[in-house]
Amino acid sequence: MDLIPSQYRLGITAGGQLGKMLAQVATAWSLPVVVMDPDPHCPASSLAQVFIQGNQRLKEDLHRLSGQIQFLALEIEHVDIEGLQDLQRQGIHILPDPASLAIIQDKGLQKMQMLSHRVPTMPFQLVDGPEEIIQKLKRGEISLPFIQKTRKAGYDGRGVKRVDKQSDLADLLEGPSVVETICDIDKELSVIVAGGVDGTIAIYPPVEMVFHPEAHLVEYLLCPARIDEEQRQLVNQVAQQTYWAFRPGGLLAVEMFLDKQGNCWVNEVAPRPHNSGHHTIEACITSQYEQQLRCLLGLPLGDTTLIKPSAMVNLLGEPGYVGVPRYTGFAEVLKWPEIYVHIYGKPETRPFRKMGHVTILGNDVAELEKKVQFVKQTLKVIV
Repeated sequence: MDLIPSQYRLGITAGGQLGKMLAQVATAWSLPVVVMDPDPHCPASSLAQVFIQGNQRLKEDLHRLSGQIQFLALEIEHVDIEGLQDLQRQGIHILPDPASLAIIQDKGLQKMQMLSHRVPTMPFQLVDGPEEIIQKLKRGEISLPFIQKTRKAGYDGRGVKRVDKQSDLADLLEGPSVVETICDIDKELSVIVAGGVDGTIAIYPPVEMVFHPEAHLVEYLLCPARIDEEQRQLVNQVAQQTYWAFRPGGLLAVEMFLDKQGNCWVNEVAPRPHNSGHHTIEACITSQYEQQLRCLLGLPLGDTTLIKPSAMVNLLGEPGYVGVPRYTGFAEVLKWPEIYVHIYGKPETRPFRKMGHVTILGNDVAELEKKVQFVKQTLKVIV
């Protein structure tokens, strides 16, 4: 196909850092971008040819995209499904597909979909709320410890609670939830799978995620993951199986546990560019953002080969600071080779808020770990 940029207009909802990085790829191809977000100062707004102040959770706001775009990419899963289906019926190409998204939005339905397609996932139960959890505990149908996840609206550690002892029952999460057996985790992994319009798929190398002990979100990752060849084949097979279970079109990030017995369990999925794929901008031949755009436009999938071992450090707001961000240690970090700083442009920092990320390239894990620790100790977000 020929590319005539003036005949394409890409919609992105919403306009946070994922939307910004997708818009950066689109503008590199001179594709006009329409961004919808409640905040006119969101990171992606500066790259938008047209900005619409609106909430993707509201059907009537999504209808405002009608006639404005030919393609729509979602930055986050929490979007009104009926509004998306209305746009789809008008001929707008949407990724992920709204029918698949409706399942993924609900972690209970996610789990049931995995179960029906024999995707390995930890044993779970669906409950209406805290009272049912306590009753099931009394009847011996649930046992401590366990993980409680709200079925909707959770992300970045929100809507997830680990329950280890009786005193933890005092502040269980409200609302319909998934109660999941705790995995004996050896490593937490993520694999991003891309699906093209012709039915082909491409798989990015597995990454190993290290989580922040307080914020319960990814602190840094390593790619390739420190797993052997047999484990790599297993997680890639499971990631591919998971993709076909949901068939979202475009990207699917598959977050997994590798337990101490060598078993692989799918934790949850995200049908979009993902925090665990930021490193692909510098570390892979085709970034996850270009890949998503290729999928939207019906172009051939790009090469996912890792150019060089890499790490990614999330740049989080420091505890105790709220206000206009200041990035201390910025110049010191830039003195090191193969360190790439991405600042998202959020106007206010808060404790543990994602304010940017740093991609690091190196020859081996030892070099990457040294650079990771240097970045963590040197580059801080304060006010």
